[in-house]
Amino acid sequence: MFEADDAVVGLAVRAADSRMSSRRGAMCLLCHTVQPADRISLFTARRVGEAGRNGNTVGTYVCADLDCAHRVLAVPPSALSLPEELQLLAVAEQAEGLRRRLRGFAADVLRR
Repeated sequence: MFEADDAVVGLAVRAADSRMSSRRGAMCLLCHTVQPADRISLFTARRVGEAGRNGNTVGTYVCADLDCAHRVLAVPPSALSLPEELQLLAVAEQAEGLRRRLRGFAADVLRR
């Protein structure tokens, strides 16, 4: 669940049954965290309306533990040497990016 346009949006997602190899790296498409690929899963959500009833889904690769909200609160390595106020700005930008990508995913699911 997340807030979008002053409303709470909840989506039912399903994780893929299989995992990628831990010997490769992969990036979560929501929080943009790079980690071992076995910690990233394909999550799908059924589209709304007739498309969903026909079995159409929308999917994206996401942290398998769904902990993106906490990951974006960490100061990115590229900002660690910056002054604290710039580190806070970097974290705020990461959080806004997560919100924007969540809204985009939800819009794809809700598109008729």
